[in-house]
Amino acid sequence: MGFDILLSPPDVGEFEQQYVLRAMQSGWVAPAGPDLTAFEQEVAARVGVAHAVGLSSGTAALHLALVSWGVGPGDVVPVSTLTFAATVNAIRYVGATPHFVDCEEETGNISPALLEQAVAGLTAQGARVPVIIPVDLLGKCVDYDAVQGVAGAAGARLLGDAAESFGATYRGRPAGSFGDASVVSFNGNKIMTTSGGGMLLTDDRRLADHVRKLSTQAREPVPHYEHTEVGYNYRLSNILAALGRAQLARLDDMIKRRRGWRERYRALFTDQPGVRILGGADDAEDNCWLTAIVVDQAASRWSAQQLGGALDGAGIETRPLWKPMHLQPVCRDLPGLINGTSERIFSHGLTLPAGSVMTDDEFARIEDAVRAVIAS
Repeated sequence: MGFDILLSPPDVGEFEQQYVLRAMQSGWVAPAGPDLTAFEQEVAARVGVAHAVGLSSGTAALHLALVSWGVGPGDVVPVSTLTFAATVNAIRYVGATPHFVDCEEETGNISPALLEQAVAGLTAQGARVPVIIPVDLLGKCVDYDAVQGVAGAAGARLLGDAAESFGATYRGRPAGSFGDASVVSFNGNKIMTTSGGGMLLTDDRRLADHVRKLSTQAREPVPHYEHTEVGYNYRLSNILAALGRAQLARLDDMIKRRRGWRERYRALFTDQPGVRILGGADDAEDNCWLTAIVVDQAASRWSAQQLGGALDGAGIETRPLWKPMHLQPVCRDLPGLINGTSERIFSHGLTLPAGSVMTDDEFARIEDAVRAVIAS
């Protein structure tokens, strides 16, 4: 069925139209151009890194970072199991083996203690662990101090998947600024969008230059078409970058709107036993991209699935949390260190509408539908 209230629709309007129209009128409709250069500079300044490379997706950014670092067959890459498939797909693109690591109960982010245990076990087995990829779940940064400590002790690079956390911070430092490099996503349902798109963020000029080269079919800087390595058609277009510049100018207001919905969800569920907001009690540094609850049916007398069914029936879109990657058929038989936490969150979690275009009247409909389930 169709939904009247969507989970996280794009928030675009006349302001974005002006930016895109101006880019089109300039004649820069080819893949690169001045808006792309400006967008990269503006995002880099926002995050506080030296270099940003605009790409066709966050997945492309993950892939090209791994290619540039020479990660490949025989390498093992510890990665969050509670994530979207793109994180793991990029590891498999280069022929490396993902090693899934389970999460913290409160946040759903990778457990630093389990990560340390997993890396120690892999090292003891003689495995090559060139890079670690943690994922900022639903807009909350991982414990980067702890995770960077594990990576540093292992001599591994850290590639932060900040696809969901652009605009968030960790101890005052922006998401996307951690590790040897990070990636962000501007997909259609993200906190801000370029329709499709993403970026690699880093202080490493050599990495940024190589990723930029690879993203344009690895053309050498000569007048004719010359190629000395395999490249990819991964560059973000100038027109989409123009859209991104408009979105970036509105980012703080869009985060404020989503934080407002998070606060109202907290108020809605505050007296409901067995119900908690995934991410913990402190939203101060989150971008509040999506709001998810975890329900203990024994205490609540209703389940996440029952609530989801009722909301779906009322034309309100919901979604379970990410199905852990170690449970995905495509990842059958891949290794990992799993303690069941991500499986519990998946089984008992539900993601609720929190888009910045949602209205007070729409949220009132959600409240009414939730209260009806609670009272039943």
